[in-house]
Amino acid sequence: MTLRTASALAALLPLLALAAALPAQEEEPAAAPEPLLALEAVRVEPPVPGEPPGPETLVRLKVAIANRGEAIASALVFTVMVAGQELPVYRNQVFLKAVPPGETTDLQLYNFWTGETGRPAPADGRLPVEVTLREARWMSVADEEGVEVWKPL
Repeated sequence: MTLRTASALAALLPLLALAAALPAQEEEPAAAPEPLLALEAVRVEPPVPGEPPGPETLVRLKVAIANRGEAIASALVFTVMVAGQELPVYRNQVFLKAVPPGETTDLQLYNFWTGETGRPAPADGRLPVEVTLREARWMSVADEEGVEVWKPL
């Protein structure tokens, strides 16, 4: 090691010691923003409340949608899975229910049978249902010469 290299190292040592002594700054992950439109509840209503539905039983499906935005939400598109299988009726269905800003609105979705072709009723009586709000549109509603006019924002 030459004298020049030794002096360069000696000059760097205090800087390295200072850097090691500084506390590491931990970056906290940014909190995800609260969604402006959210499913507050999914209700699966068997014919007898409190009891699991039996085989070949018609079940009602409802959702509660909370709108925390500043405009009306509508044109709602859902994906519904029952016992791990998608219900195809929702693939091309748009629900035009108005969900006013600052409110939670109940929406009746399609009823379904506990056992259908390709999806037999589960033996244990448990029927997992998963509902996803896949798409929605913000809308403005105005009265134009006595006619209610809806426009996407």
